[in-house]
Amino acid sequence: MKHVLIIHEVEDYLTWKEIFDNASIIRKEAGEISYQVLKQVNNPKMIVHFSVWTSIEDAKNFFESPKLVQIRKEAGVKAPNFIYLDELEAGIL
Repeated sequence: MKHVLIIHEVEDYLTWKEIFDNASIIRKEAGEISYQVLKQVNNPKMIVHFSVWTSIEDAKNFFESPKLVQIRKEAGVKAPNFIYLDELEAGIL
């Protein structure tokens, strides 16, 4: 599995969430398979988007595209940190 971890601060969560939800079709078309959205306990404006992708290349092409740069700007995203990950192991305890 290929994963992407994105950590970023947003100006307003509800504005960000609406734009995030509206982008679900283009995210799926780009190769996103599943996702989780989390927030930092002590800072509700610090959002974590953790997702599974068809490939790291698909994810990079999507997240680094000019279209996504503009969407992030409209969503009020501040300085996103993208971490591209290869799964080594998973389990349920």
